[in-house]
Amino acid sequence: MRRAILSKVMQLEGKRALITGAGSGIGRALAIEASRLGMTVALCGRRAEPLYATLSEMTPSGRHLRLRGDITAPAVRRGIRHYLWDHWGGLDVLVNNAGLVPVGPLSCITDDELERVMMTNVVAPLALTREMLPLLRRPGKSRIVNVGSVLGDIAYPLFAAYSASKFAVRGLSIAMRRELKPYGIGVTYAAPRATKTDASQAMGPLVEPLQMRLDNPTAVASQIWRAVTQDLDSVYPRGPERLFVLAQRLVPKIVDRAISTQMLDERVRDYLKKSLETARSRNGAGIAAADKNGG
Repeated sequence: MRRAILSKVMQLEGKRALITGAGSGIGRALAIEASRLGMTVALCGRRAEPLYATLSEMTPSGRHLRLRGDITAPAVRRGIRHYLWDHWGGLDVLVNNAGLVPVGPLSCITDDELERVMMTNVVAPLALTREMLPLLRRPGKSRIVNVGSVLGDIAYPLFAAYSASKFAVRGLSIAMRRELKPYGIGVTYAAPRATKTDASQAMGPLVEPLQMRLDNPTAVASQIWRAVTQDLDSVYPRGPERLFVLAQRLVPKIVDRAISTQMLDERVRDYLKKSLETARSRNGAGIAAADKNGG
């Protein structure tokens, strides 16, 4: 029995991983933990300085790479593929982690913000995976990790665009898993709850009234890599969120009632009022500027 269990474990030491959004938050924690586990890591992000900061905290290796670029750009994705092919000749683990977390009433989200979140959270990981397939199709096991969110199961008010994007990530993970299994490529969908990152600062006023638990990125990263070693299809946080995910699928009305109660909290109503006032002010300034330019 013990031999059977050990045979299912994917050894991470010596494996090569590409991690997007590696300059901060969960991405940085994933890269640091990967290096500690003996992996060689290609760090990908839009800005050079955060990638340097991540690299400075990693277990040293002469083979770690820093790849600066915006993965929403097709040329950047192709460039990453060519670079890794030339330097590594293959890839063992692709971690699609980069993402945006827009927070606020749907009525206040601009078209540019909607397009940016869908391009970053959905289109980019789907297209980057397509580009990396020639490197992932190799002898032995390889794996794709798509970092989603519990809000990809439980759609939350004030997170409409984010929830929609993570529902999509969960769906594409299932489709990828079924399509790529014959090639020996596994897919793990990771669904952490809110995490203590720079992106979570925008959630500040909502954390208490919506009873959000903020996890440490290091703990999230450890859980994700453990799921990879065990070839798990998905990984969710421990705690009441798992029950909520089950309730959402079986008896969604219960979740509706619980969230409706949270939305009646005075702090949420104050947040909504301020968000709407800010949006009106911004839209008013935009209209005034357009009138001025027009005549």
